Parts: sequence; structure tokens; C-alpha cells
Amino acid sequence: MEHHGHDGLTKSGAVAACTAMAVFYVAILYSPTLLLRLAQPTSFKSFLMRRFLCSAISSIVSVVFCSLILSISKLDASLLFGVYGIRLDHIWQALIYPVSLTSCMYIGSFALNLFSVLEARNEYLNTGGNPLHFYKTYLQRFISQAVSAISSISCWRNYFVAPLSEELVFRACMIPLLLCGGFSTYIVIILCPTFFSLAHLNHFLEFYVREDFTFLKACSVVGFQLGYTVIFGAYASFLLIRTGHLAAPLAAHIFCNFMGLPTTFSRRSGMSDSGFCQLL
Repeated sequence: MEHHGHDGLTKSGAVAACTAMAVFYVAILYSPTLLLRLAQPTSFKSFLMRRFLCSAISSIVSVVFCSLILSISKLDASLLFGVYGIRLDHIWQALIYPVSLTSCMYIGSFALNLFSVLEARNEYLNTGGNPLHFYKTYLQRFISQAVSAISSISCWRNYFVAPLSEELVFRACMIPLLLCGGFSTYIVIILCPTFFSLAHLNHFLEFYVREDFTFLKACSVVGFQLGYTVIFGAYASFLLIRTGHLAAPLAAHIFCNFMGLPTTFSRRSGMSDSGFCQLL
């Protein structure tokens, strides 16, 4: 007989609930016309706006679904937010520590960028340029890029909507279910990323059908994506369980989306970077 966790939730029941949320998240993103009767997008902006709506609906449904399974009453609003890691106490620690820890794996990227700036500065100075003018121009360029990014809908997807919805569904909702289902903390850290990584299998069809990749190439690309989504998912799960804050994995997710994959290859130095994979 299967062991029952908190509130009579079994391990198989918790896994089934997490699977259902993962399937629903992907299904509503890729079949909004069928599920929500939404009109076909007429532009890239309308396409992303439609996806924003789908992710919001999926997140709300998952939160409600999770609260019903865990038998959290409507009167326990503070308890409900606490279960999902939505808290204000120790918020700065939950933001600063995870970002500082995550930045350690980008030391190579930081070093490469620093060397690039120093090389550009030296070339500028060798032509008789003013070093203050160089730094002023570099700062103005950085500010201009930041302002341009804020006004870009793609940046809103990468740095706000996608991280928030994915962390809410795949971490804040699934981890309490798995813990209450009777799984140990260590098993949850390993098991929870499985749902997150398997949800990326839809990319196989995109590469194989739309991008016209060969079967082997599509398998290798998706396999690589599954590998690092499992690693990141385990790390994000650890952050949420360790801190009790949804802000911790959310900050790490946003930071990784901004940085992309750690630097691995470039034409000059043999290193480069690649974008971080996401569902939305």
C-alpha cells in the first residue's frame, strides 16, 4: 500500500498533479486557439501578448489547483502565500545571496567581457583618445541599451513573464505538492526539475519540423537543453526549499536569462556563450 503524505496526498497523486500542471502549461501555450478560442496573432507583438495571457491563465489555474489539493481554505490567505514562497521577510537576503551564488558560474563570461572592454580601451588610447571620453561613451551606450531593453516586449518575456510563470508553476506549486506527497527534500530537488525539463520536449518538434533539423541533430540539441534545464531546475528547487522564498529562484532565473549560458567558445579566445532555454 502506498504511503500517504500530508492531508492524505500520496506520492503517485503528487506526481500526477505535477504532470497535469506541466502538460497544461505547455498545451495552453502551444494550442491557445484550440483551448481558449483566441484569434491567430497578426504580429510578433500580438503573438507574445497572447502567450503572456496564456501563461497568466496557466499560472492562476495551477495556483488554484494546488491550493485545492492541499486543502488550503480561502480564509488562510497568508498561509497560501507562504506555501508558494511569496513572502516579504528577509527579502533582500533571498535576492542577493542567490544572485551572488549564481554569478560564480559566470566568472568566465565576466572575465571575457572585462578583457574586451580593456582591449577596446587600449585600442582607443593608442589612437590618442581621451580615457574619460571612452568611459563616458561606454556608459552612454550601456544606458541606451538598457532603455531600449525596457521598451522591448521580448525583454519583458525573457526577464519577467517567462521566469515568473515558470517559477510559480514548476517550483512554487510543484514543490509543496511533492513534499506533502511524502517525498524527501533531496528527492524533490531531483524530481521537480524532471517536469520542468520534460516540458521542453516540445522544442524537438520545433527543431525537427519547423527548423528542418535532421533527427539526430534535433535529438542532440534537445538533449543538451534537457540536460541544463535539469541542472538549473535542481538548483532553483534547492533555492526555494533552502530560503522558503519564491524570490530566490526567480532572481536566479532572471539573472541566467540575462546572462545566457556560461561562456564556452569565441573566435578570438576559443570561448562563446549561448542563450538560456525557456518555455514561453
